[in-house]
Amino acid sequence: MNILEKIIEQKKIEVGDRKLLRSIGDLEKEKYFSKENISLKSFVLHPEKTGIIAEYKRQSPSKGIINHHSTVEDVTAAYTVNGASGLSVLTDELFFGGTISDLIKATANKIPLLRKDFMIDEYQLIEAKAYGADVILLIAACLTPAEVKKMATTAKQLGLEVLLEIHNEQELDHICNEVDLVGVNNRNLKNFEVKIETSLQLISQIPESKPAVAESGINQVETIITLQNAGFKGFLIGEHFMKNEQPAIAFADFVNQLKSMQDAN
Repeated sequence: MNILEKIIEQKKIEVGDRKLLRSIGDLEKEKYFSKENISLKSFVLHPEKTGIIAEYKRQSPSKGIINHHSTVEDVTAAYTVNGASGLSVLTDELFFGGTISDLIKATANKIPLLRKDFMIDEYQLIEAKAYGADVILLIAACLTPAEVKKMATTAKQLGLEVLLEIHNEQELDHICNEVDLVGVNNRNLKNFEVKIETSLQLISQIPESKPAVAESGINQVETIITLQNAGFKGFLIGEHFMKNEQPAIAFADFVNQLKSMQDAN
């Protein structure tokens, strides 16, 4: 059993347990359930924004502990002030050290908020809406094309945007009308090997109406320039900032370098 399969098996157990603790009716009473959506698609396409979806991430199965001392409030506030186009917050606890509480705390920032998790049940979409998310992630490697369409349809009915994540050519058939953005994960979720070439190989096959987001392995400003020239509009980056002693400063420095290089071009 590879790491992705282990995560999905654990996720089934977790979702089953949470359904027993809180009903859909209870979730629909949360104050964020009626919150107006902030569009990640619009922010990613905005010409004056960086396109960076900055992630708060404590740990990962491949790297172990990345950062357990920087708070979600401080980091996401700094990401916002310094020009992030969106925020991504991990809510998987066992493998990534995240919580729903982290998502709620990040709602203090008035930019699009992505719930980053392994979504396998429509109950998780309702949770995402109830706890302040504007966008949800659907991972093609975890779902069939029919399941993606069904989950994406439900998300749209809830007022959520959908970022579909693919990582190979075979998963292109998961793209459907209900998806707002398509992410290309450069990290193979089965062996965690990272190759930026994955994004460059798939970009030409992603519909122009679905802004393309490059994910994982983006550690240099030059990589963003290369990806932008290839057609990518968004860039999901977390580990590069979070592994720094001060993620806020690391992000600000990265954005300044990016702007300088863009101005030079």
